[in-house]
Amino acid sequence: MHMGEIKVGTSSWADRSLLASGWYPRSANSPAGRLTYYAERFGLVEVDTTYHAVPVPETTSAWADRTPPDFTFDLKAFGLFTGHGAELAALPRDLRPDGGDTGRVRRRDLPASTYDELWQRFREAVEPIAGAGKLGVLLFQFPPWLAHGEPAKRRILDAAERCRPWRVAVELRHASWFDGDNGPDTVGFLARHDITMVSVDMPQGHEWSIPPLLLATAEPAVMRFHGQSPEWTTGDREGRFRYAYGDDELADWAKRLRDLAAETDELHVLLNNCCAGQAQRDAATLAALLGPEADWPNRYARRRAALRVVR
Repeated sequence: MHMGEIKVGTSSWADRSLLASGWYPRSANSPAGRLTYYAERFGLVEVDTTYHAVPVPETTSAWADRTPPDFTFDLKAFGLFTGHGAELAALPRDLRPDGGDTGRVRRRDLPASTYDELWQRFREAVEPIAGAGKLGVLLFQFPPWLAHGEPAKRRILDAAERCRPWRVAVELRHASWFDGDNGPDTVGFLARHDITMVSVDMPQGHEWSIPPLLLATAEPAVMRFHGQSPEWTTGDREGRFRYAYGDDELADWAKRLRDLAAETDELHVLLNNCCAGQAQRDAATLAALLGPEADWPNRYARRRAALRVVR
């Protein structure tokens, strides 16, 4: 049976609770050292910082330089591009309305030329990673208030077209996308436009709960694990993602993920229960359960051994 490559990682390598958790050894005491340590253990990471601000190309080039040749970055799209808005201070100083540096800004607050320039700088930031062959997808996590409908579809297509030829993945977070006949319509829409539908595990029963549909609408398939915290709608950020997957849960998910991998050439699996190193622990357990297709540490060790022999 065909089995696509499975890449497992987490939705951050430098969040505050992870740095305070003790997951990194004391020797990994710099941003470069932590990324190097992470990349010895996982072959995939989701970059969250690009949601909050557009980095300069020198930063993304350094990320590419510090990771192995077959390491993969999935980059979150800047918040202004998904409708969330952004802090004024996150915009390049020359693009801030009226030169302000406090408060928040949305797309409607910016001239079209400024918005287009932000996109250009975002593409310039992505280029070093793409040029190194390390770009997986550009992840657009749309807000919970973006409901199913033609205007929302146009927004998605506009974002996707601005990213081509790079791969685009979309996480939808309003239940209307999968209500009744909307579900097949949503899946078909994304498949026709070669856009990956992000599958999720998350608490159910809320207005912005998405069912855990494991489907491959484009390459690569993407699965994100948010956990099942009872504080999903009431807690702070840490509370919403404070969840430890049990061994039985992960074993069940491993079976389902292997079935999904049989339908695609590449599957990205990301643990987003980022609270004090739990995502890293669960990702390592899940990767081991998935088997040789997801065994990055051994693959990395074999490559390092081969390089030592060549030298």
